[in-house]
Amino acid sequence: MLMLVSLFILAMLLSGLLTGWLRRYALAASLIDIPNARSSHKLPTPRGGGLSIVIVFLLGLLALFGLDLLAGSVLWALLGAGAIVAITGFLDDHGHIAARWRLLVHFCAAAWGLYCLGGLPTIILPVPGLSILTLDLGWIGQLLAALYLVWLLNLYNFMDGIDGIASIEAITVSVGAALLYAMQTEANTLWGVPVLLTMTVVGFLVWNFPPAKIFMGDAGSGFLGIVLGLLSIQAAWFNPLFLWSWLILLAVFITDATWTLFRRLLRGEKVYQAHCSHAYQYAARFYGSHKKVTLTVAVINLVWLLPLALGVALNQINACFALLLAYLPLIVLAIVFRAGQRESL
Repeated sequence: MLMLVSLFILAMLLSGLLTGWLRRYALAASLIDIPNARSSHKLPTPRGGGLSIVIVFLLGLLALFGLDLLAGSVLWALLGAGAIVAITGFLDDHGHIAARWRLLVHFCAAAWGLYCLGGLPTIILPVPGLSILTLDLGWIGQLLAALYLVWLLNLYNFMDGIDGIASIEAITVSVGAALLYAMQTEANTLWGVPVLLTMTVVGFLVWNFPPAKIFMGDAGSGFLGIVLGLLSIQAAWFNPLFLWSWLILLAVFITDATWTLFRRLLRGEKVYQAHCSHAYQYAARFYGSHKKVTLTVAVINLVWLLPLALGVALNQINACFALLLAYLPLIVLAIVFRAGQRESL
């Protein structure tokens, strides 16, 4: 246990130090995010600091594997898919990669991760008033799983638009997942990876907390999205209810990004173009504070969504009912804060 604690503390310190170095590099290389009409920030800020999360987390995975605390299949899933997405994001941060090529790479990364994990497991759906439904979706399930992973990594990029929000989401979701695993005997060996991710992102958050001194960039945000998605599928192999718990933990980002996407699609807009019409962006402008919105996300995740996710994992709350309790109020919040409404520039 002492070795694990030392590893987690070292990951936090290395992440913080590397982020500081990346900030100096970004300033020297003019890798600066310049505010425009669609930006949520007002000052030019270095970007690309999320690369520290990628490097430290992947090195930490190798350490966990060396300590026999991580299965080889999970290591290769996270290492391969994460590196593919991060490298693509890094190149896009430094230049530009056409959306169609990025999407192709994302699907390749998702396919690799799913292959290493054994694909999507059989799903169970406890329907209120009925017996538990067991769904073996076959190749359709694998396709849906790939779409889920690609959407999650892209929505994570979309939601990384104000200071600290993507970092806080990763930390609170990972803490929630670690608690899920720690409370389940059959999965209590899984908690090391989400704790490692938590500590790595904490080191970056020191620089990214509002007002941010450096932004995450596509390399970091896409990486977090694919890693969290793969961890949710890995968890479903241990306990099918864990998949629903993960979807509850991720509900804030999924709701805002998906609701915004559909509204923009209905208007015929090009969804891959930059915009500032997410609910969290409208909220940040309304309150005049990134910090208030970011901390509100943390409170929602820990006080509201985490108890629901734990209830599902412990089979104390019906999964369908818990999903409704998690998502319906968030949809209302998305509507109240005008998610997807055309912004006035």
